[in-house]
Amino acid sequence: MNAEQTLTSLSERNPKVAPEELIAGLVPPPQFENVSFASYRTDPAQPSQAEARNKLEEFVADDRSTGFFGKLFGKGKDGPKGVYLDGGYGVGKTHLLASAWHANEKPATFGTFVEYTNLVGALGFVKARDDLKEMKLVCVDEFELDDPGDTVLMSRLMRELTDAGVKIIATSNTLPGSLGEGRFAAQDFLREIQALADQFEVYRIDGQDYRHRGLTAPAEPLTPEQLDEAAAQLPGTVARDEFSTLLDHLATVHPSKYGRMVDGIDAAVWDDVRTIDNESVALRFVALVDRLYDRDVRIINSGERLDKVFTEESLAGGYRKKYMRCLSRLTALSAPEADAG
Repeated sequence: MNAEQTLTSLSERNPKVAPEELIAGLVPPPQFENVSFASYRTDPAQPSQAEARNKLEEFVADDRSTGFFGKLFGKGKDGPKGVYLDGGYGVGKTHLLASAWHANEKPATFGTFVEYTNLVGALGFVKARDDLKEMKLVCVDEFELDDPGDTVLMSRLMRELTDAGVKIIATSNTLPGSLGEGRFAAQDFLREIQALADQFEVYRIDGQDYRHRGLTAPAEPLTPEQLDEAAAQLPGTVARDEFSTLLDHLATVHPSKYGRMVDGIDAAVWDDVRTIDNESVALRFVALVDRLYDRDVRIINSGERLDKVFTEESLAGGYRKKYMRCLSRLTALSAPEADAG
C-alpha cells in the first residue's frame, strides 16, 4: 500500500441510513453533480440529441400555467405531464436528466427506477408517495419493465404524482441491437402502462455508447500477483474484497443502502471474480455496479473477465437489459486510466 492509499473492504460496510435520509439522498450522483444542458455535447450526426436537450430545457423552464408548454404539461387532465427519453446505452440520457434536475426549481429528486422501488420498500408506499408529492420534479433514470410487480408499483406511484401536479422526467435503456424493432419506450412502455400513456411525451435519443470509447470488452483480468502489484499503486480509498465474500455480503445490506456503502471509494479490487449462476445474486450485483458507476469507481480484478460474470442463460432471459447495461458499465469502469480519458 502506498502512502496516498487508504485500504478498506466493502464486505465490512453495512451503513445505517435513517428513513428521512433516503429522500434527501435522491440527488444526482457525484459523476453528474456539475453537469448542465450547456455541458451536454451533442453529436451533429444525431439530431435527436439536440432535440431532446431542447425539449427538456423547455420542460423544466415551464411553470405549467402559460404558453404552449403550460398547456401541454399543465395540471389538468389534458395532455402529457412528463417527458420520457428513450435510447440506447451511453447516449447521454442520464446527463440530460441530471441537467434537468439542476435547472429545475427545488425541491426535486433524482434516482434510478430501482432506487425508487427500494425507497417504497423501505418507507412504505403511502409515506414514499406523500414525501414525493412535495417535489417540484421527480427524475426517474433507467425505467425498467422486467419485473411486473415493480412496474405496477411504479406506474401507480408516477400516476398519483402527476395527478398531484408533480413534473416527472423518466429515461429508459434500449439495447442498441433492438433499435427500430420492438422499441422499449415507444412500444412496451406505452402498451403495458396504459394508465400513464397519456401523461408522457416520448422522445428518442440515438447515438453510440460513448462510455466504450472504442472498447469492446472489459479489461483483461490480472493474475493474483499482478493484482497485488496494481492494487498497491492505486491512490485514494481502495476497497478490496474476495468476490464471493462480497456477493454474500450484498445479501445482508438493503439495496437502498448500496450508495452509502460505496461512498468515498475511489477504486474497487476484486479477487477471483467468478460467473454468477444465481439470479437474485446477479441482480444485487447489478445494483452495486450501478452505484459504483454513479461514483466513477475504477475496478480491477483477478479471476474471470468481467464480461463473463453473467451466465448465457441470464443474458438471454427476462433481465437481459439490466445485465447488458451492467456489462457496458463494467467495461467503462475497468478501462485503464489511459483509455478511460
